[in-house]
Amino acid sequence: MIKSSLSGFYHGLYQRTINAPRTSMPLFSHHNPSRRTVAPAPGAAVTHRMPEAVPAPGAMASSLLKRYRPIETRATGGFGSVEVCMDTRLQRRVAIKRIPLAAELSTTPESTRAAALAEARTASMLQHPNIVSVIDFTYDAEYAYLVMEYIDGMSLEEFLSGVDGSSLTYDECAAIADALVQALAHAHENGVLHLDIKPANVLIDHNGHVKLTDFGMATLTSAAGFGGARGGTIGYMPPEQLRGEVVDERSDIFSLAAVLYESLCATAPFRAGTPADSLRRIEKGVIYPSSLLADIPENAEEALLCALDPDPAQRMASMQEFGDWFLPGLGSPREGRRSLARIIAQLTSDDTEDAEQGAEEGGRRRVWELDPAEGYLGSRSPKARRAVVGVVSALAVAGGAAAILGAMGLEAGAVAVAALAMGVASGIAPQIGSALLAAGFVTMLLNATDLLAALPVAMGVCALFIGWWYVWGRTLPAASAALSACLALDAATGDPVVLAGAAAAFAGYFLPPVPAAATLALGVPFAQLLISATRAGGTLAVDTAARVLARPEVAAGAVVLALAAAATSLALARHARNMRESRGNAMLIVGGTLPGIMVVLLLWLANPMENALVATYGAAIAIGAGALSSIIIFICVYSLGYRKDMPEGDRP
Repeated sequence: MIKSSLSGFYHGLYQRTINAPRTSMPLFSHHNPSRRTVAPAPGAAVTHRMPEAVPAPGAMASSLLKRYRPIETRATGGFGSVEVCMDTRLQRRVAIKRIPLAAELSTTPESTRAAALAEARTASMLQHPNIVSVIDFTYDAEYAYLVMEYIDGMSLEEFLSGVDGSSLTYDECAAIADALVQALAHAHENGVLHLDIKPANVLIDHNGHVKLTDFGMATLTSAAGFGGARGGTIGYMPPEQLRGEVVDERSDIFSLAAVLYESLCATAPFRAGTPADSLRRIEKGVIYPSSLLADIPENAEEALLCALDPDPAQRMASMQEFGDWFLPGLGSPREGRRSLARIIAQLTSDDTEDAEQGAEEGGRRRVWELDPAEGYLGSRSPKARRAVVGVVSALAVAGGAAAILGAMGLEAGAVAVAALAMGVASGIAPQIGSALLAAGFVTMLLNATDLLAALPVAMGVCALFIGWWYVWGRTLPAASAALSACLALDAATGDPVVLAGAAAAFAGYFLPPVPAAATLALGVPFAQLLISATRAGGTLAVDTAARVLARPEVAAGAVVLALAAAATSLALARHARNMRESRGNAMLIVGGTLPGIMVVLLLWLANPMENALVATYGAAIAIGAGALSSIIIFICVYSLGYRKDMPEGDRP
């Protein structure tokens, strides 16, 4: 008998429920990829090649599952249970799905175990930002266990049931469709079909990011004896899957179109109690979306109707073709993600407040768990990184602005007020801070220097800064904060590298390699021009600027610190990967000590020593500056975690 209630399995996946009993180890929900092959005939045995050297039942599970501490049960369903657990080794949350290896005596545990392992192997190879990751797999005598990435949010099914009208806006639908098209296109390119696309398998986190889960579960559940029609869900399966015929990429296109139609029109067109009823609805066709949504883009409607055609030959040939047809003009995925995040916060806020109030009334202390990936501060607040970047930007811009305004001849009180105001604005939006410093520098030059002498310098600074700011400064707040810090620290010391190493360490921690290197490469010479101008009362002629930039220590500082920032970023990114794979802290040591070593070497090269006293003083300065740079790295990792942020791929 086909079980049409697979969606119920994930319906409660991200709802807060009672804590799971500690006497058993339930499982999480995740995905096993299905293969792009001919579907077996209804009732035919599903065969998979058994893995070599299979351990005794229970040996793998007992060793693996001791690592995970159950936190709460999130879902139970017809073919398993899902539980959120804490990975005691890496101190992170995971989701574990437990799947019975045999159901209703329809197949043997051995054959189902082989199917589960094969599907888990395939799922683990699907590494994509919009696909929930498989972390591990094991089994015992009765169950297979899939350990998966934990997504803190809710499913699309829950989202639709919680919003007015039970439907998405065009922006929100564009965000959902864009993510699912990319995920499924990636899976199809790797020879994997999903075959169970439905709202319950579309997960949305608190940042509005969309991920697809349960790859291959249709095949696995069918092998375990749960449901017919290859284990899919009635209402979203295409007719060829309902009949047990050949399935391919076009089957997933049909299911995705059914999900998007429901998300826009607030009705599931093919939902029925039996496969026969669903087939009749499919053959009858859907109501034109424009009859329900008068302003739906014509191309989006045509794409849905084509993808929902009962004949696979009439549908698009690829998932990418569907996306190219459906998405243009529908809405903004970026705005859609913001809207999804905002609404999920609203939908979950009541549950969070009720839970916290209940805890207080019961006299229980709120439990706080340290996640090494987020660090001490990041585990307490998701806005910790943003706050740190804002504070650094505020202090740096305030200091730099004070130097510029003072050189322009303003009174001390006016300088203090203006610098404070600019610092506050920069703390709120670090991108503004770097732009304010650049604008203040150019204004100072044009105000104090002869126009013909200052114009080449002003034009050069503007060209370089605008190019950097457009590419990185406006999109990465940490890049603007790092540049502002470089300017402020150099202006405070008058040396291109004494404290600029701290800015290199900051950039290496927060930024990817290329933005980190570009920020320091621009910041060091820019800072030296600023120092020269402020010392001369705001004047900086082109010949003076050329002599400043030609000094060996300036060029060496820019190159070496840019390389240090990039290399530190690469080392810390590798450290984050090693931590996820339990490979130790060697790259953290490399990333933490590299900025300090580079600063020490650079200071010794840039400041040759002529006597023992100067040598001792220079050595102390070099070692202190290098140590400060390394200390910043280790403080950041301890406070904000080893997670490495990367820029968004949909940058305008």
